[in-house]
Amino acid sequence: MLTLVALEFRKLLGSRSARLALLVCLLTPVLWLVAPRLNQLLQNVALVSGWQLPAISLGVLVQFLLPLFLAITCAEMIGAEVSRGTLAPLLLRPVSRTRIIVSKLIVALMFPVLLVAALVGASLLAGVTHGLGGFQGGTGLGPGYFVGIGPLTAAGALGQVLNSSLLAMLMLMPVAALSLLFGVLYLNTAAAALATLATLNIMRLLVVFPEGLQRLLLTTHLDLYTRLGTPELQRSIPESLVLLLIYTVGFALMAVYAFERRDV
Repeated sequence: MLTLVALEFRKLLGSRSARLALLVCLLTPVLWLVAPRLNQLLQNVALVSGWQLPAISLGVLVQFLLPLFLAITCAEMIGAEVSRGTLAPLLLRPVSRTRIIVSKLIVALMFPVLLVAALVGASLLAGVTHGLGGFQGGTGLGPGYFVGIGPLTAAGALGQVLNSSLLAMLMLMPVAALSLLFGVLYLNTAAAALATLATLNIMRLLVVFPEGLQRLLLTTHLDLYTRLGTPELQRSIPESLVLLLIYTVGFALMAVYAFERRDV
């Protein structure tokens, strides 16, 4: 299994879509160093520390660009192999279909971790120019958001960034699993990516329905990384994590089931 996972990971890093996604995550934080009206993103709060840059990067990319990258790249894990004709020969090897699709799932779920880590890491590197020491204010990812609740030490700021980064990684995993599921169903990268994005957008449109239904939607929980800002939102984190886990496991199991029975 480890050999298959390593092979799939090399395939992932070799794809153009994954490289582009990583490049965008690494270069986007540089924009904040030269942006003339950055305070508008902070709702007219002055940028006083480099610890605030991860919140800006996540806020800009996590709602659209990161799901887009995940939808395309994870769908490509199946679609690209079908188009190149390499999936069928792989299935003829003495390796079970379950191991093949599970290895792809593991790598697909690792991709959000890689993207968020690259984005946050690059943001902190860019933030060196603004200082990464203690400061008066907030990181945008903890209590009080950018205003904060008083002096914040470097260790405290790092803890807020790491906690929110972990939540961002976890909340994007269902998107990766969903994209791989559609990849199995359609055996086409474009169709699977479009189906993933369409599903997310349709879920976002269901905000017009009662709150009870909204709480069950995947898109309702795609702001999970911001919920450390107030005690009320913090109390909703465990419920969101349970629902995100259900979505991730559910999409993953459906992908395995469909792959076992799909005629490639």
